[in-house]
Amino acid sequence: MRSFAVLCFWIWMPLVCGCHSDKDLSPESDISNDQKLVTYCNPLDLNYRFGLDEPARREAADPTVVWFKDRYFLFASKSGGYWHSKTLAEWDFVKTDQIPTEEYAPTVIAIEDTLYFLASSTEKSTIYKSADPLSGEWTVARDELEIPVWDPAFFLDEDQRLYLYWGCSNETPLYGIELDYSKNFDFIGDPIELKHANPKQFGWEVPGDYNTRVDQSPWIEGAWMNKHKGKYYLQYSGPGTEFKSYSDGVYVSDSPLGPYEAQKHNPFAYRPDGYAAGAGHGSTFKDRFGNYWHIGTITISQKHIFERRLGLFPAFFDDNGTLYCNTSFGDYPMILPQEKISNFEDVFPGWMLLSYGKKVTVSSSVDSLEVSNMNDEEIRTYWAAKTGDKGEYAMMDLGETAEIHAIQINFAEHDISREVLKPNPLHRFLVEYSTDAENWTTLIDRSKDKSDKTHNYFQLADAVKARFVKITNLEVPGGSFAISGFRVFGTGSGNVPVEPRDLTAERNMQDRRRVRLSWRKAKQANGYNIHYGIDPNQLYQNYQVYRDTSVTINSLHSDLEYFFSVEAFNEKGKSSSNTVVSAK
Repeated sequence: MRSFAVLCFWIWMPLVCGCHSDKDLSPESDISNDQKLVTYCNPLDLNYRFGLDEPARREAADPTVVWFKDRYFLFASKSGGYWHSKTLAEWDFVKTDQIPTEEYAPTVIAIEDTLYFLASSTEKSTIYKSADPLSGEWTVARDELEIPVWDPAFFLDEDQRLYLYWGCSNETPLYGIELDYSKNFDFIGDPIELKHANPKQFGWEVPGDYNTRVDQSPWIEGAWMNKHKGKYYLQYSGPGTEFKSYSDGVYVSDSPLGPYEAQKHNPFAYRPDGYAAGAGHGSTFKDRFGNYWHIGTITISQKHIFERRLGLFPAFFDDNGTLYCNTSFGDYPMILPQEKISNFEDVFPGWMLLSYGKKVTVSSSVDSLEVSNMNDEEIRTYWAAKTGDKGEYAMMDLGETAEIHAIQINFAEHDISREVLKPNPLHRFLVEYSTDAENWTTLIDRSKDKSDKTHNYFQLADAVKARFVKITNLEVPGGSFAISGFRVFGTGSGNVPVEPRDLTAERNMQDRRRVRLSWRKAKQANGYNIHYGIDPNQLYQNYQVYRDTSVTINSLHSDLEYFFSVEAFNEKGKSSSNTVVSAK
Protein backbone atom coordinates (compact mmCIF):
# COMPACT_ATOMS: atom_id res chain seq x y z
CA MET A 1 0.00 0.00 0.00
CA ARG A 2 1.26 3.49 -0.78
CA SER A 3 1.32 5.43 2.48
CA PHE A 4 0.29 8.76 1.01
CA ALA A 5 -2.88 7.42 -0.61
CA VAL A 6 -4.98 7.66 2.58
CA LEU A 7 -4.33 11.39 2.58
CA CYS A 8 -5.53 12.03 -0.96
CA PHE A 9 -8.39 14.47 -1.18
CA TRP A 10 -11.84 13.74 -2.54
CA ILE A 11 -12.63 15.13 -5.95
CA TRP A 12 -16.07 14.72 -7.50
CA MET A 13 -15.80 13.32 -10.98
CA PRO A 14 -17.94 12.07 -13.87
CA LEU A 15 -17.31 8.74 -15.61
CA VAL A 16 -13.79 9.69 -16.63
CA CYS A 17 -11.32 12.38 -15.63
CA GLY A 18 -7.86 12.76 -14.13
CA CYS A 19 -8.69 11.67 -10.58
CA HIS A 20 -8.47 8.39 -8.37
CA SER A 21 -8.67 6.22 -4.85
CA ASP A 22 -7.43 5.91 -1.30
CA LYS A 23 -7.46 2.08 -1.33
CA ASP A 24 -4.55 -0.30 -1.68
CA LEU A 25 -3.54 -0.31 -5.33
CA SER A 26 -2.68 -4.00 -5.48
CA PRO A 27 -4.62 -6.17 -7.96
CA GLU A 28 -6.76 -7.49 -5.10
CA SER A 29 -8.01 -4.01 -4.11
CA ASP A 30 -11.60 -2.80 -4.50
CA ILE A 31 -11.92 -1.80 -8.15
CA SER A 32 -14.64 0.77 -7.45
CA ASN A 33 -12.50 3.18 -5.46
CA ASP A 34 -10.12 4.77 -7.93
CA GLN A 35 -11.67 8.21 -7.70
CA LYS A 36 -9.38 9.71 -5.04
CA LEU A 37 -6.12 9.25 -6.91
CA VAL A 38 -5.02 11.77 -9.49
CA THR A 39 -3.12 10.26 -12.42
CA TYR A 40 -1.74 11.26 -15.79
CA CYS A 41 -0.07 9.46 -18.69
CA ASN A 42 2.61 10.50 -21.19
CA PRO A 43 2.44 12.03 -23.72
CA LEU A 44 0.61 14.64 -21.69
CA ASP A 45 -3.06 15.05 -22.56
CA LEU A 46 -2.97 18.61 -23.97
CA ASN A 47 -4.55 20.38 -26.91
CA TYR A 48 -1.38 20.31 -29.02
CA ARG A 49 -1.96 22.75 -31.82
CA PHE A 50 -1.42 22.17 -35.52
CA GLY A 51 1.51 24.21 -36.81
CA LEU A 52 0.87 27.20 -39.06
CA ASP A 53 2.76 25.77 -42.04
CA GLU A 54 3.06 22.56 -44.02
CA PRO A 55 3.37 19.71 -43.46
CA ALA A 56 0.36 19.70 -41.15
CA ARG A 57 1.48 18.35 -37.78
CA ARG A 58 1.04 19.07 -34.12
CA GLU A 59 3.92 20.41 -32.10
CA ALA A 60 4.89 21.39 -28.57
CA ALA A 61 8.37 21.10 -27.10
CA ASP A 62 11.04 22.72 -24.92
CA PRO A 63 8.65 23.21 -21.96
CA THR A 64 8.98 25.53 -18.99
CA VAL A 65 6.74 25.12 -15.92
CA VAL A 66 6.58 27.67 -13.10
CA TRP A 67 4.36 28.13 -10.04
CA PHE A 68 2.82 31.61 -9.99
CA LYS A 69 -0.15 32.99 -8.09
CA ASP A 70 -1.48 29.67 -6.86
CA ARG A 71 -1.20 27.70 -10.10
CA TYR A 72 1.25 26.17 -12.56
CA PHE A 73 1.94 27.84 -15.89
CA LEU A 74 3.26 25.80 -18.82
CA PHE A 75 4.95 27.40 -21.81
CA ALA A 76 6.17 25.45 -24.85
CA SER A 77 7.48 26.11 -28.35
CA LYS A 78 5.13 26.98 -31.22
CA SER A 79 1.95 26.68 -29.16
CA GLY A 80 0.06 29.91 -29.89
CA GLY A 81 -0.33 30.53 -26.16
CA TYR A 82 0.25 28.69 -22.90
CA TRP A 83 -1.50 26.50 -20.32
CA HIS A 84 -2.29 26.79 -16.63
CA SER A 85 -3.34 24.25 -13.99
CA LYS A 86 -3.81 23.89 -10.25
CA THR A 87 -3.23 20.12 -10.23
CA LEU A 88 -0.82 19.26 -13.09
CA ALA A 89 -3.58 16.92 -14.31
CA GLU A 90 -6.06 19.19 -16.08
CA TRP A 91 -4.72 22.12 -18.14
CA ASP A 92 -6.56 25.16 -19.52
CA PHE A 93 -5.22 27.04 -22.51
CA VAL A 94 -4.68 30.80 -22.82
CA LYS A 95 -4.45 32.01 -26.40
CA THR A 96 -2.55 35.27 -26.90
CA ASP A 97 -0.80 37.24 -29.62
CA GLN A 98 0.89 39.66 -27.21
CA ILE A 99 4.03 37.57 -26.79
CA PRO A 100 5.97 35.62 -29.46
CA THR A 101 4.33 32.24 -28.86
CA GLU A 102 5.43 31.13 -32.35
CA GLU A 103 9.09 31.23 -31.30
CA TYR A 104 11.02 28.33 -29.80
CA ALA A 105 11.97 27.46 -26.23
CA PRO A 106 10.25 30.15 -24.13
CA THR A 107 11.41 30.78 -20.58
CA VAL A 108 9.55 32.52 -17.77
CA ILE A 109 10.43 33.65 -14.28
CA ALA A 110 8.27 34.93 -11.43
CA ILE A 111 9.71 38.00 -9.70
CA GLU A 112 7.49 39.29 -6.90
CA ASP A 113 4.00 39.74 -8.40
CA THR A 114 5.04 39.69 -12.06
CA LEU A 115 5.78 36.95 -14.58
CA TYR A 116 8.52 37.67 -17.15
CA PHE A 117 8.71 35.94 -20.54
CA LEU A 118 11.55 35.54 -23.07
CA ALA A 119 11.67 33.35 -26.19
CA SER A 120 14.40 32.41 -28.69
CA SER A 121 15.56 34.82 -31.37
CA THR A 122 18.52 35.33 -33.68
CA GLU A 123 17.63 38.98 -34.27
CA LYS A 124 16.11 40.68 -31.24
CA SER A 125 15.45 39.32 -27.74
CA THR A 126 12.57 41.11 -26.00
CA ILE A 127 11.46 40.49 -22.41
CA TYR A 128 7.73 40.74 -21.72
CA LYS A 129 5.88 40.96 -18.40
CA SER A 130 2.43 40.30 -17.00
CA ALA A 131 0.92 40.53 -13.54
CA ASP A 132 -2.15 38.66 -14.81
CA PRO A 133 -1.14 35.97 -17.34
CA LEU A 134 -4.60 34.38 -17.10
CA SER A 135 -5.87 37.38 -19.05
CA GLY A 136 -3.39 36.91 -21.90
CA GLU A 137 -2.32 40.54 -21.47
CA TRP A 138 1.43 41.28 -21.66
CA THR A 139 3.59 44.39 -22.02
CA VAL A 140 7.25 44.94 -22.93
CA ALA A 141 9.64 44.95 -19.99
CA ARG A 142 12.85 45.28 -22.04
CA ASP A 143 12.67 45.94 -25.77
CA GLU A 144 16.02 44.46 -26.71
CA LEU A 145 18.79 42.69 -24.82
CA GLU A 146 22.42 43.45 -25.64
CA ILE A 147 22.57 40.36 -27.84
CA PRO A 148 19.91 37.95 -29.15
CA VAL A 149 19.73 34.60 -27.35
CA TRP A 150 18.43 31.17 -28.36
CA ASP A 151 17.01 28.61 -25.92
CA PRO A 152 17.06 31.06 -23.00
CA ALA A 153 16.48 30.15 -19.36
CA PHE A 154 16.01 32.53 -16.42
CA PHE A 155 17.14 31.69 -12.89
CA LEU A 156 16.45 33.77 -9.79
CA ASP A 157 18.77 32.94 -6.90
CA GLU A 158 17.83 33.01 -3.23
CA ASP A 159 19.62 36.36 -2.89
CA GLN A 160 17.32 37.73 -5.63
CA ARG A 161 20.11 37.99 -8.18
CA LEU A 162 18.88 37.10 -11.67
CA TYR A 163 20.79 35.01 -14.23
CA LEU A 164 20.25 34.15 -17.87
CA TYR A 165 21.50 31.00 -19.62
CA TRP A 166 21.29 30.19 -23.32
CA GLY A 167 22.79 28.26 -26.25
CA CYS A 168 21.69 25.95 -29.06
CA SER A 169 24.39 24.75 -31.43
CA ASN A 170 26.44 21.83 -32.68
CA GLU A 171 29.50 24.09 -32.54
CA THR A 172 29.24 26.69 -29.77
CA PRO A 173 28.77 26.17 -26.00
CA LEU A 174 26.14 27.14 -23.46
CA TYR A 175 26.52 30.61 -21.97
CA GLY A 176 25.52 32.37 -18.78
CA ILE A 177 25.40 35.93 -17.48
CA GLU A 178 23.93 37.91 -14.60
CA LEU A 179 21.16 40.41 -15.32
CA ASP A 180 20.36 43.55 -13.33
CA TYR A 181 16.59 43.55 -13.41
CA SER A 182 16.49 46.71 -11.30
CA LYS A 183 18.21 48.43 -14.26
CA ASN A 184 16.10 47.19 -17.15
CA PHE A 185 17.72 43.74 -17.29
CA ASP A 186 21.14 45.07 -18.25
CA PHE A 187 23.95 42.53 -18.66
CA ILE A 188 26.44 42.53 -15.78
CA GLY A 189 29.82 41.77 -17.30
CA ASP A 190 30.37 39.57 -20.34
CA PRO A 191 28.80 36.21 -21.20
CA ILE A 192 30.67 33.22 -19.75
CA GLU A 193 31.14 29.90 -21.53
CA LEU A 194 29.77 27.17 -19.27
CA LYS A 195 29.40 23.90 -21.15
CA HIS A 196 30.94 22.47 -24.34
CA ALA A 197 29.99 19.23 -26.08
CA ASN A 198 32.03 16.18 -25.08
CA PRO A 199 30.64 13.20 -27.06
CA LYS A 200 33.97 11.31 -27.08
CA GLN A 201 33.56 10.81 -23.34
CA PHE A 202 29.80 11.15 -22.87
CA GLY A 203 27.92 8.55 -24.89
CA TRP A 204 24.58 10.27 -24.27
CA GLU A 205 25.80 13.21 -26.38
CA VAL A 206 26.37 11.05 -29.47
CA PRO A 207 23.59 11.67 -32.07
CA GLY A 208 21.15 9.02 -33.24
CA ASP A 209 18.06 7.35 -31.82
CA TYR A 210 20.37 5.03 -29.90
CA ASN A 211 23.52 7.21 -29.76
CA THR A 212 25.26 5.49 -32.69
CA ARG A 213 26.02 8.33 -35.15
CA VAL A 214 29.58 8.89 -34.00
CA ASP A 215 30.41 10.88 -37.15
CA GLN A 216 27.98 13.69 -36.26
CA SER A 217 28.32 16.57 -33.81
CA PRO A 218 25.60 16.82 -31.15
CA TRP A 219 23.34 19.79 -30.61
CA ILE A 220 23.93 21.07 -27.09
CA GLU A 221 21.00 23.25 -26.04
CA GLY A 222 18.09 23.74 -23.67
CA ALA A 223 19.77 25.16 -20.55
CA TRP A 224 17.90 25.05 -17.24
CA MET A 225 18.98 25.81 -13.67
CA ASN A 226 17.99 24.55 -10.23
CA LYS A 227 19.57 25.18 -6.85
CA HIS A 228 19.57 22.50 -4.17
CA LYS A 229 21.30 22.74 -0.78
CA GLY A 230 23.71 25.41 -1.97
CA LYS A 231 24.67 23.66 -5.22
CA TYR A 232 23.77 24.84 -8.71
CA TYR A 233 22.52 22.27 -11.23
CA LEU A 234 22.99 23.42 -14.83
CA GLN A 235 20.90 21.15 -17.05
CA TYR A 236 21.24 20.85 -20.80
CA SER A 237 19.90 18.71 -23.63
CA GLY A 238 21.40 16.73 -26.48
CA PRO A 239 22.12 15.17 -28.92
CA GLY A 240 19.19 16.42 -31.06
CA THR A 241 15.46 16.86 -30.74
CA GLU A 242 14.61 14.39 -33.54
CA PHE A 243 16.26 11.46 -31.75
CA LYS A 244 14.73 9.06 -29.23
CA SER A 245 17.91 9.53 -27.22
CA TYR A 246 17.05 13.22 -26.66
CA SER A 247 17.92 13.60 -23.01
CA ASP A 248 18.98 16.04 -20.32
CA GLY A 249 22.38 15.96 -18.63
CA VAL A 250 23.49 18.05 -15.68
CA TYR A 251 26.59 19.87 -14.47
CA VAL A 252 27.10 21.00 -10.87
CA SER A 253 28.83 24.03 -9.35
CA ASP A 254 29.13 26.08 -6.17
CA SER A 255 28.43 29.23 -8.17
CA PRO A 256 25.66 30.12 -10.67
CA LEU A 257 28.27 31.03 -13.30
CA GLY A 258 30.61 28.14 -12.61
CA PRO A 259 33.04 26.61 -13.03
CA TYR A 260 30.90 23.50 -13.62
CA GLU A 261 31.71 19.81 -13.49
CA ALA A 262 29.59 17.06 -15.00
CA GLN A 263 27.58 15.08 -12.47
CA LYS A 264 28.79 11.47 -12.56
CA HIS A 265 25.22 10.21 -12.88
CA ASN A 266 24.30 11.36 -16.39
CA PRO A 267 22.11 11.87 -18.30
CA PHE A 268 19.71 12.44 -15.43
CA ALA A 269 16.63 12.28 -17.71
CA TYR A 270 16.82 9.64 -20.46
CA ARG A 271 14.20 7.48 -22.19
CA PRO A 272 15.26 6.11 -25.60
CA ASP A 273 12.52 3.53 -25.98
CA GLY A 274 8.93 2.65 -25.16
CA TYR A 275 5.83 4.20 -26.65
CA ALA A 276 6.77 7.77 -25.68
CA ALA A 277 10.54 8.14 -26.14
CA GLY A 278 12.63 11.18 -25.33
CA ALA A 279 13.00 13.25 -22.16
CA GLY A 280 15.22 16.13 -23.28
CA HIS A 281 15.07 19.92 -23.32
CA GLY A 282 12.86 20.46 -20.34
CA SER A 283 12.57 22.15 -16.99
CA THR A 284 12.82 20.72 -13.50
CA PHE A 285 10.42 22.24 -10.99
CA LYS A 286 8.88 21.72 -7.57
CA ASP A 287 5.19 21.05 -7.15
CA ARG A 288 3.24 22.66 -4.33
CA PHE A 289 4.04 19.72 -2.03
CA GLY A 290 7.80 20.01 -2.51
CA ASN A 291 8.18 17.15 -5.00
CA TYR A 292 10.43 17.60 -8.03
CA TRP A 293 9.25 16.91 -11.58
CA HIS A 294 11.02 17.04 -14.90
CA ILE A 295 8.95 17.98 -17.93
CA GLY A 296 10.69 17.27 -21.22
CA THR A 297 10.28 16.75 -24.95
CA ILE A 298 8.99 13.51 -26.47
CA THR A 299 10.03 12.92 -30.06
CA ILE A 300 7.90 11.73 -32.98
CA SER A 301 9.64 13.53 -35.87
CA GLN A 302 7.88 11.71 -38.71
CA LYS A 303 5.74 14.29 -40.48
CA HIS A 304 8.37 16.92 -39.61
CA ILE A 305 11.59 16.96 -37.59
CA PHE A 306 9.86 19.18 -35.01
CA GLU A 307 6.80 16.97 -34.54
CA ARG A 308 7.05 16.63 -30.77
CA ARG A 309 5.06 16.25 -27.56
CA LEU A 310 5.55 16.77 -23.81
CA GLY A 311 6.28 14.25 -21.05
CA LEU A 312 6.32 14.58 -17.26
CA PHE A 313 8.60 12.44 -15.07
CA PRO A 314 9.21 12.28 -11.29
CA ALA A 315 12.61 13.67 -10.27
CA PHE A 316 14.60 13.40 -7.06
CA PHE A 317 17.75 14.55 -5.27
CA ASP A 318 19.38 11.77 -3.23
CA ASP A 319 21.24 12.27 0.06
CA ASN A 320 24.47 12.94 -1.83
CA GLY A 321 22.88 15.70 -3.90
CA THR A 322 22.62 13.61 -7.08
CA LEU A 323 19.80 14.72 -9.35
CA TYR A 324 18.01 11.88 -11.11
CA CYS A 325 14.76 11.30 -12.94
CA ASN A 326 12.86 8.01 -12.98
CA THR A 327 11.60 7.24 -16.48
CA SER A 328 10.79 3.61 -15.66
CA PHE A 329 7.28 2.92 -17.01
CA GLY A 330 7.53 6.49 -18.26
CA ASP A 331 4.50 6.20 -20.53
CA TYR A 332 2.26 4.26 -18.12
CA PRO A 333 -0.23 5.96 -15.76
CA MET A 334 1.46 7.81 -12.91
CA ILE A 335 0.04 9.24 -9.69
CA LEU A 336 0.21 12.96 -8.96
CA PRO A 337 0.71 12.79 -5.16
CA GLN A 338 -0.97 15.16 -2.75
CA GLU A 339 1.90 15.20 -0.26
CA LYS A 340 5.69 14.95 -0.18
CA ILE A 341 6.97 11.62 -1.49
CA SER A 342 10.37 9.97 -1.47
CA ASN A 343 10.60 7.41 -4.28
CA PHE A 344 9.18 6.08 -7.53
CA GLU A 345 6.91 3.52 -5.88
CA ASP A 346 4.89 6.40 -4.45
CA VAL A 347 3.85 7.52 -7.95
CA PHE A 348 3.33 4.18 -9.72
CA PRO A 349 -0.20 2.78 -9.27
CA GLY A 350 0.76 -0.60 -10.71
CA TRP A 351 -1.63 -0.45 -13.66
CA MET A 352 0.00 -2.50 -16.36
CA LEU A 353 -0.37 -2.39 -20.13
CA LEU A 354 -3.05 -4.85 -21.30
CA SER A 355 -3.10 -3.98 -24.99
CA TYR A 356 0.41 -4.78 -26.22
CA GLY A 357 0.34 -7.03 -29.29
CA LYS A 358 -3.32 -7.94 -28.89
CA LYS A 359 -5.57 -8.87 -31.81
CA VAL A 360 -7.43 -5.90 -33.31
CA THR A 361 -10.29 -6.00 -35.82
CA VAL A 362 -10.93 -2.86 -37.87
CA SER A 363 -13.52 -1.48 -40.27
CA SER A 364 -10.93 -0.85 -43.02
CA SER A 365 -7.21 -0.25 -43.46
CA VAL A 366 -4.80 1.64 -45.64
CA ASP A 367 -2.72 -1.24 -47.04
CA SER A 368 0.67 0.09 -45.95
CA LEU A 369 -0.47 0.97 -42.40
CA GLU A 370 -1.03 -2.30 -40.60
CA VAL A 371 -3.50 -2.92 -37.81
CA SER A 372 -0.70 -4.13 -35.53
CA ASN A 373 0.82 -0.65 -35.60
CA MET A 374 -1.75 0.66 -33.14
CA ASN A 375 -0.56 -1.55 -30.28
CA ASP A 376 3.12 -2.17 -31.03
CA GLU A 377 4.22 0.45 -28.46
CA GLU A 378 5.85 2.64 -31.11
CA ILE A 379 4.51 6.18 -31.44
CA ARG A 380 6.07 6.55 -34.90
CA THR A 381 3.93 3.81 -36.46
CA TYR A 382 0.17 3.85 -36.82
CA TRP A 383 -2.91 2.24 -38.33
CA ALA A 384 -5.19 4.25 -40.60
CA ALA A 385 -8.66 3.52 -41.87
CA LYS A 386 -9.35 4.19 -45.53
CA THR A 387 -11.56 7.16 -44.65
CA GLY A 388 -12.34 9.60 -41.90
CA ASP A 389 -16.02 8.76 -42.10
CA LYS A 390 -18.27 8.30 -39.13
CA GLY A 391 -18.42 4.61 -38.23
CA GLU A 392 -14.82 3.60 -38.91
CA TYR A 393 -13.74 1.54 -35.91
CA ALA A 394 -11.09 -0.57 -34.20
CA MET A 395 -12.01 -3.40 -31.81
CA MET A 396 -9.37 -4.92 -29.52
CA ASP A 397 -9.55 -8.38 -28.02
CA LEU A 398 -7.56 -8.47 -24.75
CA GLY A 399 -7.59 -12.27 -24.90
CA GLU A 400 -9.36 -12.67 -21.57
CA THR A 401 -11.45 -10.62 -19.21
CA ALA A 402 -9.28 -8.10 -17.39
CA GLU A 403 -9.72 -5.25 -14.93
CA ILE A 404 -9.40 -1.93 -16.77
CA HIS A 405 -8.47 1.23 -14.89
CA ALA A 406 -7.43 3.63 -17.67
CA ILE A 407 -7.35 4.04 -21.44
CA GLN A 408 -5.16 6.22 -23.64
CA ILE A 409 -6.20 6.95 -27.23
CA ASN A 410 -3.40 8.41 -29.37
CA PHE A 411 -4.45 9.67 -32.79
CA ALA A 412 -2.06 9.79 -35.74
CA GLU A 413 -3.96 12.01 -38.23
CA HIS A 414 -3.12 10.34 -41.52
CA ASP A 415 -3.27 12.01 -44.94
CA ILE A 416 -3.94 15.43 -43.49
CA SER A 417 -2.82 18.78 -44.85
CA ARG A 418 -3.69 22.34 -44.06
CA GLU A 419 -5.91 22.34 -47.14
CA VAL A 420 -8.17 19.61 -45.70
CA LEU A 421 -7.77 20.61 -42.04
CA LYS A 422 -11.11 21.73 -40.66
CA PRO A 423 -11.40 25.29 -39.26
CA ASN A 424 -12.28 23.79 -35.88
CA PRO A 425 -10.29 20.52 -35.84
CA LEU A 426 -11.70 17.93 -33.44
CA HIS A 427 -11.52 14.25 -32.67
CA ARG A 428 -14.92 12.93 -31.63
CA PHE A 429 -15.40 9.27 -30.86
CA LEU A 430 -17.09 6.62 -28.76
CA VAL A 431 -15.37 3.93 -26.66
CA GLU A 432 -17.33 0.84 -25.59
CA TYR A 433 -16.49 -2.34 -23.71
CA SER A 434 -17.83 -5.88 -23.69
CA THR A 435 -17.15 -9.35 -22.32
CA ASP A 436 -18.46 -11.18 -25.41
CA ALA A 437 -18.13 -8.73 -28.38
CA GLU A 438 -21.91 -8.75 -28.74
CA ASN A 439 -23.32 -6.79 -25.82
CA TRP A 440 -21.64 -3.37 -25.53
CA THR A 441 -21.61 -0.72 -22.81
CA THR A 442 -20.53 2.86 -23.39
CA LEU A 443 -17.32 3.68 -21.52
CA ILE A 444 -16.30 7.03 -23.02
CA ASP A 445 -18.58 9.33 -24.98
CA ARG A 446 -16.80 12.14 -26.80
CA SER A 447 -19.58 12.83 -29.29
CA LYS A 448 -19.89 16.43 -28.16
CA ASP A 449 -16.28 17.08 -27.20
CA LYS A 450 -14.99 20.57 -27.97
CA SER A 451 -11.36 20.08 -26.89
CA ASP A 452 -8.86 19.51 -29.69
CA LYS A 453 -6.77 16.72 -28.17
CA THR A 454 -4.76 13.96 -29.81
CA HIS A 455 -3.37 12.02 -26.80
CA ASN A 456 -6.57 11.41 -24.86
CA TYR A 457 -6.06 9.87 -21.41
CA PHE A 458 -9.06 8.59 -19.49
CA GLN A 459 -8.84 7.35 -15.93
CA LEU A 460 -12.02 5.48 -15.14
CA ALA A 461 -14.10 6.57 -12.16
CA ASP A 462 -14.85 2.90 -11.58
CA ALA A 463 -12.67 0.16 -13.01
CA VAL A 464 -14.51 -2.19 -15.36
CA LYS A 465 -14.05 -5.82 -16.27
CA ALA A 466 -13.96 -6.49 -19.99
CA ARG A 467 -12.34 -8.54 -22.71
CA PHE A 468 -13.17 -6.35 -25.69
CA VAL A 469 -12.68 -2.60 -26.12
CA LYS A 470 -13.92 -0.77 -29.20
CA ILE A 471 -13.40 2.77 -30.46
CA THR A 472 -15.72 4.17 -33.14
CA ASN A 473 -14.99 7.33 -35.10
CA LEU A 474 -17.50 10.17 -35.13
CA GLU A 475 -15.33 13.01 -36.47
CA VAL A 476 -11.69 13.70 -37.35
CA PRO A 477 -9.86 17.00 -38.01
CA GLY A 478 -9.33 15.87 -41.61
CA GLY A 479 -7.86 12.92 -43.50
CA SER A 480 -8.35 9.38 -42.19
CA PHE A 481 -9.30 7.99 -38.82
CA ALA A 482 -5.85 6.86 -37.58
CA ILE A 483 -4.42 5.61 -34.28
CA SER A 484 -0.78 5.30 -33.24
CA GLY A 485 -1.54 3.91 -29.78
CA PHE A 486 -4.74 2.20 -28.57
CA ARG A 487 -3.52 1.61 -25.02
CA VAL A 488 -5.44 -0.10 -22.22
CA PHE A 489 -4.16 -0.20 -18.62
CA GLY A 490 -5.20 -2.28 -15.64
CA THR A 491 -4.61 -5.71 -14.16
CA GLY A 492 -4.54 -9.03 -16.00
CA SER A 493 -4.72 -12.53 -14.62
CA GLY A 494 -1.98 -15.00 -13.82
CA ASN A 495 1.23 -14.37 -11.94
CA VAL A 496 3.87 -11.69 -12.13
CA PRO A 497 6.99 -12.91 -13.95
CA VAL A 498 10.06 -14.08 -12.10
CA GLU A 499 13.23 -12.03 -12.13
CA PRO A 500 15.27 -12.67 -15.31
CA ARG A 501 18.27 -14.96 -14.83
CA ASP A 502 21.78 -15.08 -16.26
CA LEU A 503 22.18 -11.35 -16.70
CA THR A 504 25.51 -10.45 -18.32
CA ALA A 505 27.06 -7.09 -19.17
CA GLU A 506 29.86 -6.91 -21.73
CA ARG A 507 31.58 -3.54 -22.04
CA ASN A 508 32.91 -2.64 -25.48
CA MET A 509 36.63 -2.11 -24.78
CA GLN A 510 37.19 -0.33 -28.11
CA ASP A 511 34.37 2.10 -27.27
CA ARG A 512 33.65 2.14 -23.56
CA ARG A 513 30.56 4.28 -24.07
CA ARG A 514 28.84 1.03 -25.11
CA VAL A 515 27.71 -2.06 -23.23
CA ARG A 516 25.77 -5.12 -24.37
CA LEU A 517 23.37 -6.72 -21.92
CA SER A 518 21.71 -10.10 -22.25
CA TRP A 519 19.57 -12.28 -19.98
CA ARG A 520 17.43 -15.39 -20.08
CA LYS A 521 13.80 -14.90 -21.11
CA ALA A 522 11.54 -14.73 -18.08
CA LYS A 523 8.45 -16.91 -18.29
CA GLN A 524 5.26 -14.93 -18.98
CA ALA A 525 7.17 -11.63 -19.39
CA ASN A 526 5.97 -9.02 -21.90
CA GLY A 527 8.94 -6.74 -21.44
CA TYR A 528 11.86 -5.68 -19.30
CA ASN A 529 13.16 -2.61 -17.51
CA ILE A 530 16.92 -2.27 -17.24
CA HIS A 531 18.01 -0.23 -14.23
CA TYR A 532 21.60 0.94 -14.24
CA GLY A 533 23.99 3.47 -12.78
CA ILE A 534 27.47 4.15 -11.45
CA ASP A 535 26.79 2.65 -8.01
CA PRO A 536 25.09 -0.70 -7.26
CA ASN A 537 22.83 1.13 -4.81
CA GLN A 538 22.05 3.98 -7.19
CA LEU A 539 20.63 2.43 -10.36
CA TYR A 540 18.97 5.66 -11.37
CA GLN A 541 18.85 5.23 -15.14
CA ASN A 542 16.21 3.24 -17.00
CA TYR A 543 15.88 1.52 -20.36
CA GLN A 544 12.72 -0.32 -21.41
CA VAL A 545 12.37 -3.07 -24.02
CA TYR A 546 9.53 -5.36 -25.07
CA ARG A 547 10.15 -9.08 -25.66
CA ASP A 548 13.86 -8.62 -26.46
CA THR A 549 16.29 -10.35 -24.12
CA SER A 550 19.33 -8.34 -25.12
CA VAL A 551 20.10 -4.70 -25.76
CA THR A 552 23.11 -2.51 -26.48
CA ILE A 553 23.23 0.73 -24.53
CA ASN A 554 25.49 3.35 -26.09
CA SER A 555 25.04 6.22 -23.64
CA LEU A 556 27.65 5.55 -20.95
CA HIS A 557 30.40 7.72 -19.53
CA SER A 558 33.55 6.20 -21.00
CA ASP A 559 35.58 6.48 -17.77
CA LEU A 560 33.15 5.12 -15.20
CA GLU A 561 32.17 1.66 -14.03
CA TYR A 562 28.48 0.79 -14.36
CA PHE A 563 26.11 -1.62 -12.63
CA PHE A 564 22.96 -3.20 -14.08
CA SER A 565 19.84 -5.07 -13.03
CA VAL A 566 16.79 -6.21 -15.00
CA GLU A 567 13.15 -6.57 -13.95
CA ALA A 568 10.52 -8.35 -16.02
CA PHE A 569 6.93 -7.16 -16.31
CA ASN A 570 3.64 -8.38 -17.71
CA GLU A 571 -0.05 -7.58 -17.40
CA LYS A 572 -0.11 -8.61 -13.74
CA GLY A 573 2.87 -6.64 -12.46
CA LYS A 574 6.64 -6.59 -12.29
CA SER A 575 9.30 -8.89 -10.89
CA SER A 576 12.05 -8.15 -8.42
CA SER A 577 15.42 -6.95 -9.72
CA ASN A 578 17.82 -7.96 -6.97
CA THR A 579 20.66 -9.30 -9.12
CA VAL A 580 23.20 -6.60 -9.96
CA VAL A 581 26.12 -7.12 -12.35
CA SER A 582 28.95 -4.76 -13.20
CA ALA A 583 30.62 -3.65 -16.42
CA LYS A 584 33.95 -2.12 -15.51
